[in-house]
Amino acid sequence: MASHQLLVAPPEALHGPLSVRSWLLLGPGPSNVAPRVLEAGRLQMISHLHKEMYQIMDEIKQGIQYMFQTRNSLTLAVSGSGHAALEAALFNLLEPGDAYLVGVNGIWGQRAAEIGERIGARVHQMIKDPGGCFTLQEVEEGLAQHRPVLLFLTQGESSSGVLQPLDGYGELCHRYQCLLLVDSVASLGGVPIHMDRQGIDVLYSGSQKVLNAPPGTSLISFSDKAKSKIYARKTRPFSFYLDVKWLANIWGCDGAPRTYHHTPPVVSLYCLREALALMVEEGLESSWKRHRETALYLQGRLQALGLQLFVKDPELRLPTITTVAVPAGYDWRDIVSYVMDHFAIEITGGLGPSTGKVLRIGLLGCNATRENVDRVIHALQEALQHCPKGKL
Repeated sequence: MASHQLLVAPPEALHGPLSVRSWLLLGPGPSNVAPRVLEAGRLQMISHLHKEMYQIMDEIKQGIQYMFQTRNSLTLAVSGSGHAALEAALFNLLEPGDAYLVGVNGIWGQRAAEIGERIGARVHQMIKDPGGCFTLQEVEEGLAQHRPVLLFLTQGESSSGVLQPLDGYGELCHRYQCLLLVDSVASLGGVPIHMDRQGIDVLYSGSQKVLNAPPGTSLISFSDKAKSKIYARKTRPFSFYLDVKWLANIWGCDGAPRTYHHTPPVVSLYCLREALALMVEEGLESSWKRHRETALYLQGRLQALGLQLFVKDPELRLPTITTVAVPAGYDWRDIVSYVMDHFAIEITGGLGPSTGKVLRIGLLGCNATRENVDRVIHALQEALQHCPKGKL
């Protein structure tokens, strides 16, 4: 027995089970967890080294290959959110001194640039105001000027609601001996993406958006070109935890017997597997169509309220996350708080460069329904009537 008396008493707050209010999560994520995914999360724990767990991991890999539309063998889930997948990509692809080109049109480009700087890469930023995207001509100018080994683009910039076109960008990068890295955290499952046919070398996404799974796992895949660069590194990656050579082994991607690297979040992987199964059952094309049609319905209802869509070009509006300009005279915090307090619906303000400029409404996965659009429009209509105006 210890000889010391307890310094910290048992917390009163922990004398009893957890209770959480039910919310309709119509922000940019996380989204509400699908009922079948919640049930998967109640299954009993097994060891991460069991053959049964390896089978679940193999099924997850197949689901990611379907979602990404890729045949890449180096495809796996990362034990961490989308940030972890971004770091896994950059830690393994970049070495100190490498030239790295980043499309910055929101917070995710900013984060990708900062991580590159921490690695010691020579980071070159192409900067656009929130709501803008990068043309092939602009990208080619950056490639010609800086000769980077890697280009980063965000397909769905959730902070501004803009959709980055991707056709032709992979081919363009390869003409300049550059790899293409794409963030699809906010877009995967809601808009078309074809990793192999679009020449994307590294693609990653998250579990908590359209897939309607809990946050904490992410999806990533590497082309053969990207794999070759990783395996030809002169230096070891800064992170042991995110070393792709180790991850490739535990996910059965290298053909060698699996060995222990880290303990993955087993129950979260159950949930991810079930979320992927639900997407397979619906079908990618059906999901893309549902998100597009529901987003158009939302946009029409918002405009009928007199609100202004933030992204001007309809072709560049992200179907999964719609942004509207904060209406003149209102504090966005008042609107967000009113909708949450009176209707238990989450919407959010901007993030990073779009802070104070937009309201963001997410229609992600099972939340992308006309019924949910009607609910949030009713809540916004009341908020605009009752929130104070003109104090700004």
